[in-house]
Amino acid sequence: MTPRLRVGVLGCGGIARRHLAACRQLAQEGVADLAPVAFADRHLDRAQRLAHEFAGTSGRAYTDHRALLADAALDLLIVTLPPGSHGTEVADAAAAGVHLLLEKPLALTSADAWAMVDAVERAGVRAQVGFGYRFGAAVSAFRRLRDSGDLGSVGMFDARYLCNSLHAHWWRHKEVSGGQLLEQVIHHVDLLRYLMGEPEWVYASLASQFHQHVTDYTIEDAGVALTRGPGDRLGSLHWSNAAIPGRWDKAFTVIAERATLHAQDHNTATLFWTREPVRIEDLTGPDRALADQLADLVAAIESGSETRTPIREGARTLDLALAMLEADRLKTPVQVVTR
Repeated sequence: MTPRLRVGVLGCGGIARRHLAACRQLAQEGVADLAPVAFADRHLDRAQRLAHEFAGTSGRAYTDHRALLADAALDLLIVTLPPGSHGTEVADAAAAGVHLLLEKPLALTSADAWAMVDAVERAGVRAQVGFGYRFGAAVSAFRRLRDSGDLGSVGMFDARYLCNSLHAHWWRHKEVSGGQLLEQVIHHVDLLRYLMGEPEWVYASLASQFHQHVTDYTIEDAGVALTRGPGDRLGSLHWSNAAIPGRWDKAFTVIAERATLHAQDHNTATLFWTREPVRIEDLTGPDRALADQLADLVAAIESGSETRTPIREGARTLDLALAMLEADRLKTPVQVVTR
């Protein structure tokens, strides 16, 4: 097991609890000794509840990240703030030598995201952006096959994200969440890049169809996006928050030269080999995405290597999603510039 790492959490909502459960899981498995010690949220009672649940009487609660960083002698900070609520916490933590697990998206603007990249890379700390789909069993297996060359070139990525929920109050506010594309569908935007490569052009159209009666619902509830990349690689995404209540449909298909992946989600998929010998392969595996994402970060901290989703990757995925929003605003295809 790796040496003990003192862990802090900034933003004590539901996703923070899931990351802390992953910390506990890795400790129980003997993979990493992660000790949650400090918890910060603008609502002190939420920080106190999470501290009691995951650190008992030794956990400390704060309402300000600066006090947390000054007091807690952290090795790792897990940041789970809404995208529009970020301030200087990433730069402050990096300057203090604290490694970072950052929920997606990094920010609502490219400038803010790349400022975070600069702060982290200048400080030399490790960071992992929370695109957990990269760590799904099916996604990981497909990526390994792609990298080996067995699949041939990847030519098409098609994904849908369909749900029907009002979610948390902040999620419905564009100035806080950025909308369904930036807050949810960005997982598929990232998978498009991760499994197929960088697109060169994007077109998108977003709509507000069925939530006009909901007070303070200022984001889109439907959208489609198309991408085109080198070698005539094509991508398509569509999403809606007006589909079947209680059901989250996040299926995607990836078509390569020698095989096609049909995925129910990032863990559950079937690979159909379309060249001789034709065969069907089950790529389904257990849901360990958050635990494996955290383990990858711990390994990077110990070795000084890069994480699977370094902060620069988080900024690039955000830039692609923002290009989709720009294409919708301009009503014309937009060229994607990858930094």
